[in-house]
Amino acid sequence: MASNDFVSQLFSVQDRAIALTGAGGFLVGEMARALGRAGARVGVFDLSLEQAERVAGEISDAGGQALAGTLDARSRESFEAALGTMEDRFGGVDGMVNGAGINAPTPFLEIPLDEWNDIIAVQLTGTMLGCQVFGQAMLARGRGSIMNISSASSGPPLSKAFTYSAAKAAVKNLTQNLAREWATKGVRVNALRPGFFPTDWSREHFITPEREAAILGHTPMARYGTPSELVGAVIWLMSDASSFVTGAEIAVDGGFTAMTI
Repeated sequence: MASNDFVSQLFSVQDRAIALTGAGGFLVGEMARALGRAGARVGVFDLSLEQAERVAGEISDAGGQALAGTLDARSRESFEAALGTMEDRFGGVDGMVNGAGINAPTPFLEIPLDEWNDIIAVQLTGTMLGCQVFGQAMLARGRGSIMNISSASSGPPLSKAFTYSAAKAAVKNLTQNLAREWATKGVRVNALRPGFFPTDWSREHFITPEREAAILGHTPMARYGTPSELVGAVIWLMSDASSFVTGAEIAVDGGFTAMTI
């Protein structure tokens, strides 16, 4: 077998049905497009149907297979509807990315309870519901891969992101708990830990010149990441190349996690 064939087969996601939440967004949208280019059948779910349809259309225009749907990460019924759509269109689900998320830079003593509850609901409860609903379907088939989205703030926490940091620490814990629970049942659960991949929103609300200097000074590569630099890890975790990987938090952060002084 030629070496390129070996690599292609090892990392193949061809015809695998993979659902992504928050897939109309900056980072998860790029993951969805990459999985489509790699041959997966992609379920693009987002709170904004317009955004989901845009990404699904880009996948289809590039020759891939994709469907779009609305999903509210705070609603179990919404996840059940998304799973039903995957089953009706693709016959089931082989992989799932819990990518829905929100954030806020509110100082700790000023955080209103509604804001706290909303961020926890989307980031943590939404991840739990995705694992419950899609995980149950994968357990019934005896196979599957779930990738949750952790963060550089899952520990130690980052400043100015109090609720988000607490939620991401809990996502990491949930990932490890489920990995242990389902390890002998054919379903793997891992987390991706991105470093800094600024969106226009985060640049406006989080990244002052002083904060940027601190971030880049703590990142050995001394730069931000680009969304395309996440997709290798995503394809690896969705493929059989990672068949003995579960309960892991995979850092893609330019060395941020490895840095002290």
